Amino acid sequence: MKTKRSLVSPILSIGFSLRLIVYALLASVLFILGACSSEKKEDAPAVPVQIVTVENSPLEQRVSADAVLFPVAQSALIPKISSPVKKFLVTRGSHVRAGQLLAVLENNDLTAAAQESKGAYDQAEAAYTTTTAADLPQELRKAELDAQAAKEALDAQEKVYNSRKDLFQQGALPRKELDQGGVDLTAARNQYEIDQKHLEALNAVVNQQGLKSAKGQLESAQGKYKGATAQLSYSEIRSPIKGVVTERPLFPGEMAAAGAPLMTVMDISQVVARAHIPQESAALLKVGDKAEIELPGVEKTVPARVVVVSPALDPNSTTVEVWVQAKNSGGAMRPGSSVQVSMLVQSVTDALAIPLSALLTGDGKTFVMVATPDGHAQKRDVKTGIRSEDRVQIVEGLHAGERIVGSEAYGLPENSKITGAQATPEAKDEKD
Repeated sequence: MKTKRSLVSPILSIGFSLRLIVYALLASVLFILGACSSEKKEDAPAVPVQIVTVENSPLEQRVSADAVLFPVAQSALIPKISSPVKKFLVTRGSHVRAGQLLAVLENNDLTAAAQESKGAYDQAEAAYTTTTAADLPQELRKAELDAQAAKEALDAQEKVYNSRKDLFQQGALPRKELDQGGVDLTAARNQYEIDQKHLEALNAVVNQQGLKSAKGQLESAQGKYKGATAQLSYSEIRSPIKGVVTERPLFPGEMAAAGAPLMTVMDISQVVARAHIPQESAALLKVGDKAEIELPGVEKTVPARVVVVSPALDPNSTTVEVWVQAKNSGGAMRPGSSVQVSMLVQSVTDALAIPLSALLTGDGKTFVMVATPDGHAQKRDVKTGIRSEDRVQIVEGLHAGERIVGSEAYGLPENSKITGAQATPEAKDEKD
């Protein structure tokens, strides 16, 4: 038993020593690995980026889109009658004024019809004049005379009564004579009223019926004459607007069909560029906003203004139609051309702006990578304002003079060591 215990003790002692050696080796390996890792971390190269200094500068937010030019006014001249073209007074490219005669259709039959209607109208007008100026019927004439005589008798009786009244007041005339004068005055007044009412009744019946008949005939003849004159005027094609003749497909002698355009006149002194813009962009625009029209191959833009922002969506494209109008000096802008329009939404004269490439998003936040003085990238949340094509306004989170990572910031871990050339937003724009 004693011999057995003496054998176990050395074995246990050897096992414990082996464990200490293993632990020591593991600790050495971990220390070496940690040192290597630390050494690698300290030796990690700096990420090359472009560093931009935040500065205040003017900034404009614009909405740009492709558009098609249209004339400010256009009129397709469509004849109301079908007739051969007698003559054209203008050709394509002619400048015309409002109301100018442009073409005449064959109208001999219409001229004859208008002349006939004019004769009938003149005849009815003469008959109306004769009826109104002729003597009235005998009964109406007698009533007028009776009323006139009754008025004269009434005036005479009033004078007699007033004279007797003065004499009675002076005591030179008895009361009986004054009373008789009053009776005669009343009788004369009653007779005048009866004759006057009789005359008015005759005028209302006899005279008015005759005048109504004559007036009706005159109005009927006048209506026919106006209709014939209107038909004749349809053979004369006049321009309703001032502009330029852009289409004239027929030649003299060819048939002009009613309802088919005979020629087209456009007012191109101004043009309207019509663009279809997404809803979110159109919501920023309003009538009166400044705009520019850019012509293909022309460096200089044409100043314009927004004149229409459609209140409804286009059912096919679900976009909003916006019209931009500009003066067409020299006629350089031709209707039907494709152009580019740029509409000014908002401008800030002293905006704290950074390159749009420096703005990052993640986890529902907007942020930038600020370049710290010790050469590391630090994440900072910001609040933005208006935007241009390549720059954005910062209204909260940055200050003028701070340096940020202007590009190559996407996917850059926070606190990464960075290096790069100093650049301003203006220098970046020139480089681009």
